[in-house]
Amino acid sequence: MHNAEPFKQKLEALKKEITHRISAIDKDIRHEGMSADWAEQASERENDEVLESLGHSSSQDLILINHALKRINSGEYFTCNICGEQIPAARLELLPFTTTCVNCAHNLEHQ
Repeated sequence: MHNAEPFKQKLEALKKEITHRISAIDKDIRHEGMSADWAEQASERENDEVLESLGHSSSQDLILINHALKRINSGEYFTCNICGEQIPAARLELLPFTTTCVNCAHNLEHQ
């Protein structure tokens, strides 16, 4: 059986980073500390759509990370959700919040 602790630490670090990113994006969207210059304000507001997209993507990543942490706590982290086979540690190193083995992921992509 694999040691999940390094994966848990990696996921916790990612969670902290993404949570910080979401907070920064929220602050930017609320325009806290907005400049007094009207032209700069207009430019800052143009970036809102990009920031909202980044915030949404980060929120989705946070959901996946929290799910992976729950899988670690339940002992299911190394098991594919579809076929029940082991997910290789190398795959989890690259995609720490994946829930499928390579074969099942490939099959999902080609359906």
